[in-house]
Amino acid sequence: MHRMLSKFSMIMALCCATIASPAAAKNEKTFATLSDIGAYGLATLAIGVPIVKGDTNGALQAGGSIAAAQLVTFGLKEAFPELRPDGSDRKSFPSGHSGMSFAAAATLFNRQGQSVGIPAFAVASFVAFARVQADKHHWYDVVAGAAIGTASGFLITRERAEKTALVVPWGDSKGAGMTLAMRF
Repeated sequence: MHRMLSKFSMIMALCCATIASPAAAKNEKTFATLSDIGAYGLATLAIGVPIVKGDTNGALQAGGSIAAAQLVTFGLKEAFPELRPDGSDRKSFPSGHSGMSFAAAATLFNRQGQSVGIPAFAVASFVAFARVQADKHHWYDVVAGAAIGTASGFLITRERAEKTALVVPWGDSKGAGMTLAMRF
């Protein structure tokens, strides 16, 4: 399962890079669509993979990380109403897509390891790049979103504990025995 997930993450990163080639992505709409696919795809992976693996805590932590990033992002959008580069509204700062993507990538890194996390960060970086290319954000909007998402992902998500069993002998003046400790 882990090997398949790693390959899927790598394929997703390569597809985003290929699709975004100058020949394929000639307008802002294409980049906007690709950033949607990348952001929502990473969020789905970050929550879905733990569910499939039976890791309820991982799914809750992923959801909490993404929700926290979005909450902070939307709060800052209201506090600092900055005009988008395309002039569509005043919700440019910070980038919600970047925040969601980097929160999901940090969660995947913590819970699934480097082989999944590094390609996830590559996809999140592409999402940030695509938001600027789509004329939806300034460069500093996506940097702020990435910082918020990465912070929430690493602060809320904990590394998955490996299942371990430990046998500990004990003894005192009245007896002796062994204790079995297990982590689930």
